[in-house]
Amino acid sequence: MDLRQQFISLALNRDHTVTELSNLFNISRKTGHKWLQRFYAEGASGLMDRSRAPKHIPNQIDPTAILYLLHLRQKHPKWGARKCRQHAEKWASHLDLPCESTVYRYMRLQGMTKKKPRRYKPGHPGRPFTTPKQPNDIWTTDFKGHFKLLNGKYCYPLTVMDEYSRFVLEVKGLESTGYNGSIPRFVRLFKEFGLPKAIKSDNGIPFATNGLTRLSKLSVLWIKLGIEPILIEPASPQQNGKHERMHRTLKADCTIPPSRHMNTQQKRFNSWKSEYNYERPHDALEGNTPMDLYRPSENVMPDKLPKPDYPDHFEVRYVSANNCIRWESKWVGICSALAGEHIGLEEVDNNTWAVYFFWKRIGFMDVKTRRIRDPYGRLTKRNV
Repeated sequence: MDLRQQFISLALNRDHTVTELSNLFNISRKTGHKWLQRFYAEGASGLMDRSRAPKHIPNQIDPTAILYLLHLRQKHPKWGARKCRQHAEKWASHLDLPCESTVYRYMRLQGMTKKKPRRYKPGHPGRPFTTPKQPNDIWTTDFKGHFKLLNGKYCYPLTVMDEYSRFVLEVKGLESTGYNGSIPRFVRLFKEFGLPKAIKSDNGIPFATNGLTRLSKLSVLWIKLGIEPILIEPASPQQNGKHERMHRTLKADCTIPPSRHMNTQQKRFNSWKSEYNYERPHDALEGNTPMDLYRPSENVMPDKLPKPDYPDHFEVRYVSANNCIRWESKWVGICSALAGEHIGLEEVDNNTWAVYFFWKRIGFMDVKTRRIRDPYGRLTKRNV
């Protein structure tokens, strides 16, 4: 029997007072008298739970306004919640229009909008703490902010510097930041100065992408040559402070004002680089010039790019043109930078394989979900 019915049954017998019954049922006397009044007025139906909905809603949305806005959306499928509301403010000002987010919510409930897919955000290894101890331990590279020449064309100066000695290896004005201009310049530098142990850069093109482990075609070349790509944290140019300080001097000496043609601008870059390396004393180098400390690397550029040599217990897979590998007769997405390359997989746990490109571990593959997460915890896009 319901608690309220038991209370009423005992109260009608008049063996106990309302106060005694209230203490017995652990309710207040006010509640006990309320139950009795409802029973006398409405009978057993008065003991049922009543609606707690408010009788008056001062901020209730006007259904007429919602219907008008939804009709606008049907009439103009490419209009969003903001445009529909702005139109209604002008042509239906007599309606009590809801806010933009409420309009969007009703559109979504009616299936008129689709939720935007969540954008994949690659992981990041974090702040680099490496410090060079000798020349060619770390090279730093970046594109100094592009500027317009007097002939109306843009110049994108690619700069490369040895972090230990501050020796500027390259200042080359390019027409864009693409791979076609940057990769040949690095190949030429490797042939002239040898190979460094690592190259530090920011997270922009062509040094990094939003793919797995932020690999790009340029960083893939570095890995093939045994060079460690080092990335500073996003929006943290102070982590490449020596290079940025060099850019400050380069900008003041060579780009204000700019030249008319790229050839003339490049001559200014070459003259500045020679003075910076061989003549200009540096306070950070105790008055020495960068050339006093720099020596070319003993690790020379090979004539042919090496091929990966994975251990025998590795599973070797070819990354196809669709940026995927075949695993158990199904496609597993990798990244576009590794298309046409061979990667190695090593089983490290049940249903988990470590993924390697040459010597560098680029992620972990979950066999069940057919997804790869980079070493920093981010997942690649889900496979279809």
